[in-house]
Formats: sequence, structure tokens, C-alpha cells
Amino acid sequence: MDSDRSDGELVSAAERPCITAHMPGTGGVIKECPEDFRVDEIPLYAPCGEGEHVFARLRKRGIATFEAVRQVAERLGIPERYVTYAGLKDARAVTSQWISIFGVTEEAVEAVRLPNLELGEARRHANRLKLGHLRGNRFDIVVRNAEPGSLPRARAIMDVLLRRGVPNYYGEQRFGVRGDGHLYGRALLRRDYQGFLDRMLGGPPGTTLDERILESRRLYDEGKLEAAYDSMPIKKRAEKKALGALVRFGDVETAVRAIPKRMRQIYASSFQSWLFNRILVQRLETIDQLLEGDLAYLHRSGRVFRVEDAELEQPRCTAFEVSPSGPMFGSRMTAPGGKPGEMEAEVLDSTGLLPKQFKTEQGLHMKGLRRSLRIPLREVCLEPIDETAYRVRFTLPSGSFATVVLAELLTP
Repeated sequence: MDSDRSDGELVSAAERPCITAHMPGTGGVIKECPEDFRVDEIPLYAPCGEGEHVFARLRKRGIATFEAVRQVAERLGIPERYVTYAGLKDARAVTSQWISIFGVTEEAVEAVRLPNLELGEARRHANRLKLGHLRGNRFDIVVRNAEPGSLPRARAIMDVLLRRGVPNYYGEQRFGVRGDGHLYGRALLRRDYQGFLDRMLGGPPGTTLDERILESRRLYDEGKLEAAYDSMPIKKRAEKKALGALVRFGDVETAVRAIPKRMRQIYASSFQSWLFNRILVQRLETIDQLLEGDLAYLHRSGRVFRVEDAELEQPRCTAFEVSPSGPMFGSRMTAPGGKPGEMEAEVLDSTGLLPKQFKTEQGLHMKGLRRSLRIPLREVCLEPIDETAYRVRFTLPSGSFATVVLAELLTP
């Protein structure tokens, strides 16, 4: 991938300052076992009982959503694209979420039993589930190896988050296991297909310990494409498809197009998310204050309105009825005015991209939208387990990340 002035910043996607950085955190670790991190998806609506799609609750342990979908489709003997979901759930966790399946019976769905995965509560509906079609998620998390007697610290931090809101950062899982998903997205939007493939198929190993993947990356970097294809395990489907097309056609754009559109959309969204995080960092200290020209986010409806008189609207912000919004840049996104507009224009300009480039020749059309800079924290409960462990429960709306709350709690 070509390098430019923004690459040094792009590699720091996971860095997110805390709004409670001035307060001592509890320390500690999470996910010592999957049972320490439980997620229960709150659906946006219930299935109506009729239609071509079967909704079912997917319960899984220690499996990523993508892998669970692949296994379900394989067991039912249907194309993977027939299985859709509202949100991605952590792999190292015990999770419950809704999926929709086309072209099967309720009985066939409820008969699915796989290691660490099961389906239940099957019922028909007229439409398939789409990403974002959920109300939120309930989290039940155990923090271990915390500072002794740190529960009062946790309560003080949660009190601030309840009052001021949780910074609506995109969490590290948005940027992939190597933390560079936003770089993939930038390459796609800039039509840098060679750079995209070099990063996906070669380059640094990241956290993987799979010798087949490491060997495939090494062979790709050496230009041995057929050997790299043979070495890449089938579970890495996007990489496998790209390598196969590259071997067969020898064309980098064709190889990128061989990757499922859903995956390419995720990469592009990752870059949008990184840009949003950059704006949020700049506005973190005034996350609960409106500025002239802001596009204020109405929490009850998700709509935005332009702030003409910040002082007049501030009481609604203090009451958490509205919040400042930030950009998910796209070809048709409405921009704010005043200082917020200047800030966002500067961030986009630093990438070398124009709004029209968020509509690509590969069929990806990132229209753009506005996203609240903060989110409300609901149903908070803190319970001691022992002197160095505690349990925290809370609910977050759709599209937000528990890891952001945990960073506020755990950061020393």
C-alpha cells in the first residue's frame, strides 16, 4: 500500500482517550473464559409468524458470528447468503442473538445442534434481518484481577457515564483482528486495489498463530501466488477467494471483486468509523455541549436538526434529549456548519478523499449519515464477587460497543 502523511495516524485506530481519564480506574482483565462475557441481543421487533424467512435465536459460545453463520448454512444445506443477522457478536463470549434464514422450515432450524452453537425459538417473518435491526444489547461481564477494593472507583466512573454519556467510539473489533480494517477501507475507496491485496494477503502477521496463514502471507510477499492459495486455510474465505481470482485472472481489481460484497462493505465502513473516532477525540471534552452549527442528534427518533442557537438548545442536551453528532462520511452526508463543519472538513481533507469517492465502481455506495457523539448508559448494576473481582451489567443501544465502557472502568 502506498504511504502518505496520514498512514502514521491510521495505524492508531484503537487509541481512544477516556472521558474519565482524570479518575482512577479499577484495573483488571476480562474474558478469562467465555462465560465471563455474556451478551444478549435486544431485538427491534418480533417475527410476525408468516413469511419466507425463519427468525431464530442463535446461542453460541466461543465462536465469531461469521463462523456461526457459515456452520448453520452448511448444516442446513443452503447458501451462506440466505442467513442474515442484525449485529456481530464477540467470539470469545457467550452470546445470544437473532438471525433470519431463507428457504427452510422451523423444524429444520430448531434441529440444528453443533458444538458450542444451537438455534431455538424459530418463527416465520416476511422480511430478512438486516444489519442494525436491533434495539440494543445487554451485557453481563466479570472483571477479574482488579485493584483490591476498587468497586467504589467503578461506581464513581459509572456515575459520570450515566450523567455525561458514554463516548460513542467504534470499538477495536470494528477494525479487525489486526487492527487495520480501516486501511483496507481506505484502499477500497481510493481504488488502490494492489495496496488492498498487499495488506490483506501479505504484510505483518498480526495476532494469528495459525502456521498456514503465516506461511500463506510469506508466500504471497514472495510472489508465489499458487502456493499462497494452497496454504491459506478455507476458513479465511475472503483471502481464499481473492487469492483464487488473482491466480486465475492475474488482475488485482478482479481479485478484490471476488471478495463477498458484504465483507468489502465492512472494510469501507471500518474507514468511516475511524474518521468518526477522530472527530470524537477532538470533541471529547465537550461531548455533552452543543456548538453553533452542530447537527444535533435526537435520541428518541435518530433524526438530526441544525443548531442555530446553542445556548437555547443546551438544556435539552443536558437532559440527554439531544446530543452533538459526528460524521459517518459518505457521498450524500449532510455537513454541519460553524466550527463543527470546519473540524469535519479538515479531517476528511487529510485523507485525500472527496465525498463522491464514497461511491465506488465496485457497487459500494456509502451514502453517509450522522451518529451521536455520545450514548446513554442504561440498567447499570455493579456487584462484588471477591476482593479483586466484580460483575458489571449494563445495556447499550444498537451500534455501540461495551469495550468503550470497559476501557473507562479498567484504565488505571
